[in-house]
Formats: sequence, structure tokens, C-alpha cells
Amino acid sequence: MQGSVSVTMKAPADEIWDLVADVRNTGRFSPEVMEAEWLDGATGPAVGARFRGHVRRNEIGPVYWTTCRVTACEPGREFGFEVLLGDRAVNNWHYRFTPVEGGTEVTESFRLNDFPLMRVFAIAGGQLRRRRNIRDMRKTLERIRAVAEAQG
Repeated sequence: MQGSVSVTMKAPADEIWDLVADVRNTGRFSPEVMEAEWLDGATGPAVGARFRGHVRRNEIGPVYWTTCRVTACEPGREFGFEVLLGDRAVNNWHYRFTPVEGGTEVTESFRLNDFPLMRVFAIAGGQLRRRRNIRDMRKTLERIRAVAEAQG
């Protein structure tokens, strides 16, 4: 299961990337993640850096912490991370920043890894979750756009 949303922002890619790649900002933008913090002494984004996010699923609960690992980190171009269950990646989130006339097209995407438990999830309720993720990615990108354009 996967999905993506793109929103054009009237701001430079580097400035938008800075907002997204500093995961401590996630609580400002995400409808479900209330806060995030770097782990293991990391102070900023780098491939392999770990962080944890405090999640309120569907904005109502359950509430839990999840550990993530940065998988893509190219300033102004892309930022990505995987959500871990133990040491296993179960979900991948990715942002791509593409310069366009007058600003930047930002694409946020997710992809659930394919293994038996996720196949069962996809059948049992995955399409509802996919719709929710797409709606929340649009909200996230709109909130990022508001901040990025106000800074410019």
C-alpha cells in the first residue's frame, strides 16, 4: 500500500527542506504526530540518524511512541525515513522537493513494506488507512506551505 500528495509552495526548496528535515517541527505540521525528538545523540538529519515520534493515531488515539531511521537526506532535494517495529522497517515516508516556476513542488509519500502482517492489514482496513494518510499528507503539506510562505 502506498500513496502520495504534491503541493506547490512559493518558497525555495532549501527553506522548505529545513522545515521538514528538522523532525522536531513535525508536531507543528502533522495531524497525528504530536512531537518528535532525535535519538542516540543525533542533533539533526543524516542518513542513519534515529528519532522517535509521539503519535496520536487518527488524532484521537491510541497514543504511542514510534522509532524511525532517516533513509534519505539531501538538502533541498529529498528527505525520507522508515518507521521501525523493533529493527524491522514497516512504513516509509518520503519528501521530494522539485523546483518549479515561482517556488517548489513538494511531494510527500508513504509506502508500507510488503510482509505478511502488512498484507493482512491492507486487506482488513488498509484502504481506510490509505485514505486517511492521503488526507493527512495534504494537511501536513498545507501547514508547511503556510509557514514556508510566511517566512519568505
